[in-house]
Amino acid sequence: MGRRPRGPVLPRVSTHTGSEARRRRRPGAGPRDSRRRAEAEGPIGSGYGHGENSSDGAGTGRRSRGGALEPEPGALAAAGHHQARTRRVRDRRGGTLPVRERRPAGLAGALPGVDRWRVLLLEESPKGAPDFVTSVMVTYNSGRRHPQLVLTEAAAIVWAVQMNTIVFHPWASLAGDTDDPVELRIDLDPQPGTDFSDAVPAAHALREVLREAGLDAWVKTSGNRGIHVFCPIEPTHEFLDVRHAVIAAARELERRMPEKVTTSWWKEERGERIFVDFNQANRDRTMAGAYSPRALPTATVATPVTWDELDEVDPAAFTIRSVPERLATVGDPWAGLLERPGRIDTLLEWWQRDLDSGLGELAFPPDFPKMPGEPPRVQPSRAKKPDA
Repeated sequence: MGRRPRGPVLPRVSTHTGSEARRRRRPGAGPRDSRRRAEAEGPIGSGYGHGENSSDGAGTGRRSRGGALEPEPGALAAAGHHQARTRRVRDRRGGTLPVRERRPAGLAGALPGVDRWRVLLLEESPKGAPDFVTSVMVTYNSGRRHPQLVLTEAAAIVWAVQMNTIVFHPWASLAGDTDDPVELRIDLDPQPGTDFSDAVPAAHALREVLREAGLDAWVKTSGNRGIHVFCPIEPTHEFLDVRHAVIAAARELERRMPEKVTTSWWKEERGERIFVDFNQANRDRTMAGAYSPRALPTATVATPVTWDELDEVDPAAFTIRSVPERLATVGDPWAGLLERPGRIDTLLEWWQRDLDSGLGELAFPPDFPKMPGEPPRVQPSRAKKPDA
């Protein structure tokens, strides 16, 4: 018998998590940013996601408030087929390559013999990868620079699926200019006691805020309980400026819906409200891409929708089995996403207005370097109280 052909070699990803992973970290093994993104998002089939790109809990939806969805047999195994089927449907409709294919991307999937999801940010194309799998040099939040995987054609998507990829996490910037985002992204994250239906009115109100700032908002389900709102923007500002623009919009939304929406970074202060996750606008932070499955038992899909249908949407109904048919019959609501980009000048004026009125910088994620003007990274309940 001949020797079995050997496939591409995956980059080494630690099977250890948390403090154990930090203890076993080898000096010089690559930027801290990439290793950090290999944190577990939760056991396969558990319905929990604890990685940075998956802050939602179990796959609950508008029509199953508070209850976890039961695992659907074979759903996770079929997730790869969804990617190829979606690609074929979009090609038949004459569409262009998906947005995620023109930009750096992280890949989340199941490694052989490992029972946890990993976000794989390839520092370079793995050995044995075909020529059409490319990369681009990017700068991480620490200032380190490394090549990042870029999927430039349909064959690269299929290759990624064959490498056990389930979730695609595209950057907000394009491969031609990785430092300046072409999208302003806002993640509406339901906190315990709230769900998708609570995020819907917040999304509509956010759309109005963004319209007043001169931006055209597009909406999709997160593939779990949340809602993602994207605005195409001209690539004239770097990530920190875009983050400040997001904070300005989030604060304005919070003023209008103080009982329903919060910008509080610390979970103990959020209550039963929708958290506007402004830190998802940071460099090296990503969300599940449009039409990407999620690492959940039912393999739900992050699905673009129209604003008119948002009120009646059941996010649990968008799965790897239903979305290809939706694309074939309804089309892609995001087909023209980048055709009319706006500018964030008005939002940055709001940011400066808030600074002048005494509102300062908001907290950054713990893995970021200490940023100018940032408040102490101490949980409020544990902060030292001033002497009486």
